[in-house]
Amino acid sequence: MRILTLSWEYPPVVEGGLARHVRKLSEQLVRDGHEVHVVTRGGGRLSEHEERHGVHVHRVREPEFPKDDLDAFIAWVDHMNDDMLAAGAELGSGFDLVHSHDWLVAAAARQLARKRRIPWLVTVHATEYGRHQGWVDKHPQSHIHGVEKRMTRAADRVITCSEFMRQQVTEIYGLPRAKVTAIPNGIDPTDLQPVSDLPRLRAKFAAPDEQLVLLVGRLVYEKGFHLALDALPGLIRRVGKIRFLIAGSGTAEAELKAQAERLGLMEHGTFIGWTGDDVLHSLYRIADLCLVPSIYEPFGLVALEAMASGCPTIVADTGGLREVVPRGRKVGLRFRASSVRSLERMAQQLLTDEELRERLVAEAGEHVLRFDWADVARQTVAVYERLVASRTTA
Repeated sequence: MRILTLSWEYPPVVEGGLARHVRKLSEQLVRDGHEVHVVTRGGGRLSEHEERHGVHVHRVREPEFPKDDLDAFIAWVDHMNDDMLAAGAELGSGFDLVHSHDWLVAAAARQLARKRRIPWLVTVHATEYGRHQGWVDKHPQSHIHGVEKRMTRAADRVITCSEFMRQQVTEIYGLPRAKVTAIPNGIDPTDLQPVSDLPRLRAKFAAPDEQLVLLVGRLVYEKGFHLALDALPGLIRRVGKIRFLIAGSGTAEAELKAQAERLGLMEHGTFIGWTGDDVLHSLYRIADLCLVPSIYEPFGLVALEAMASGCPTIVADTGGLREVVPRGRKVGLRFRASSVRSLERMAQQLLTDEELRERLVAEAGEHVLRFDWADVARQTVAVYERLVASRTTA
């Protein structure tokens, strides 16, 4: 099968988990004998055309996107889609389908599929409705929500990363359930090997008699980092010597740092900003606990990575995190979503119970094997094949 994929990020251009998803899926599809062409951005800084691990990558030349002006960002997205449409058109015919990821590339993907008269498949990794707890009546959220709604209705099929997301997109966009398939993200434990000197890295952030609490992700409201900061003072009083480490960047960074200052936490930890995968995978190995306090979480890749790295994990009881840390399996703990008291209580329990930590790590090591990229690719190809067959027989 010959697949044309569109994504606004693809390594080494990485904004979040979407880049890793598209890369790992594309590479697995190639290993399974399919031909994959990815149209993305980064041309000018990187080669406009190259083959990475068997994947044909085509990059359009885009300036850095505006980070603090959403209206300017939307205009930037429109220009990027024009360039992606032109780049995709140059690739000619012979593709079996177009597979695009999220709203940012929807306009180009739709036109490329329609002009070639081939199916269009969309993967929805998150929704504007979910990110803003349903408050999408005002611009620019209303614009993005509208793009997502039109995209999912116009696409021939939709994939989501969890059953939670499948239910959400069918309800908020009015889609028939049969049109939407839930396929979880995968994980490759070989990608999680630390490259840093772990004892030295650990000593940089915590003393031998201190416990290190790790938070990873984009610093935005829906990730719930403010809840973790509110829980830390009480946790420090009850447990004792605790250090926290926040790895990530985002629009809420200044606000979170100001909150930490108000709470007197800056002497107990640090914000290290965005970090590459090599350092990140080492952080999982040196931490005593990884907190994932999201208010909205379509899947929960950080939790999966932490568990695969042997780091005890606590997640909010919400969204796709319920599928990553299912009830009834002792692979991690879940706290009542948005509850600082519940988060504090769960963290105290885990940090003071060594037997519990060991049991969770052992069970999680088996659990994460279920999230295999080869299986993700097989499920995705099954959707491809049904989609192409339905077009052929129509």
